[in-house]
Amino acid sequence: MVQQEIGVGLVGTGFMGKTHALAWRSARAVMGRDLPRVRLEALCDQPLSRAEAMADQLGFARATGDWRALMADPRIDVVSIATPNALHHDMALAALGAGKHVWCEKPMALTLDQARAMEAAARAAGRQTLVGYNYIRNPAFRHALKLIREGVIGRPVHFRGWVDEDYQADPDLPWTWRAKLSEAGLGTLGDLGCHLVSFMSELMGPAESLLAETQIIHETRPLPEGGGRGPVENEDVANALIRFASGAQGVFTTSRSAWGRKNRLGWEIHGLKGMLIFDQERMNELQLYVNEGPRGSQGFRTILTGPEHPPFGGFVPAPGHQLGFLDLKTIEAAEFLRGLGGGAAARPDFSEALKIEIFIHAVALSAREGRRVRLSEFDS
Repeated sequence: MVQQEIGVGLVGTGFMGKTHALAWRSARAVMGRDLPRVRLEALCDQPLSRAEAMADQLGFARATGDWRALMADPRIDVVSIATPNALHHDMALAALGAGKHVWCEKPMALTLDQARAMEAAARAAGRQTLVGYNYIRNPAFRHALKLIREGVIGRPVHFRGWVDEDYQADPDLPWTWRAKLSEAGLGTLGDLGCHLVSFMSELMGPAESLLAETQIIHETRPLPEGGGRGPVENEDVANALIRFASGAQGVFTTSRSAWGRKNRLGWEIHGLKGMLIFDQERMNELQLYVNEGPRGSQGFRTILTGPEHPPFGGFVPAPGHQLGFLDLKTIEAAEFLRGLGGGAAARPDFSEALKIEIFIHAVALSAREGRRVRLSEFDS
């Protein structure tokens, strides 16, 4: 039994900050005693009164309003960064410089240069890193990968992926930092599209090139303090036609302005013998079609995830009882802890996540320049 303990510091107490805190607290209880124990050492937010209230609620030993002080704290071994995008770069560099491991939410940074600097700092520091692509922890997704590796649908020849939400569909929604390149970076590509890339990269392998278009649907939004409207600087919609290094092709589309869509993150994989379909809004199901048997009896079948699809059984001992978003975050934390305790390192680390950043910035570049972009153009 591993006796090691890990001291955790958390920066940010919004939605994602809370998911990190809950995942740190649950990981060992759900996933087993082979994981290091966790000490929730310090939580940072502003104002300090909010940090103190949330530290008490989430079970952290102390609170601070100074994130640099948290990075320097010798009692902290790993830092969770769950802040707005513009802060990821500086915080990750400070944490790595202080010898901490880093769990950072996506996207990595505002720009590719920042993401590259984070990746280089992680390699130089020799610390473990993880970027928050929790959807690829889904047992349904992992079963899909297993089926593909086993050749159940034959060689994959086409990918079709989509990720849509409606949180920016209302034209009268007030202007926020999410509309500004200097604070949010990319729009739907950084918020949503990168999650689809995390799926696509695992399922199809690396992309060779792409041709893309983007669109700003609502070009201005009302300023929250009144006095007019502010410009929206990043994309609401992005679409791309993809060629993969394997020779397969694909279609990628994402929108943050799609009325009625809440988290419609899904994909189809077309193979020479069949296909697979997944939809995050029905995240405990996988659809499989195999071209076998009498045609009159062929059709899609639904695979409902259960204990036969690890690590589902760590949460629930029977199928049909469903995992949720927070459970995926718990799996993510557990895999990070296992790596910190001497096991296989969790992924994607900063090096792998940089490839996801390159893809979404390649989409933006193709749209700006109106040409097919090769991913090799981004090789450093």
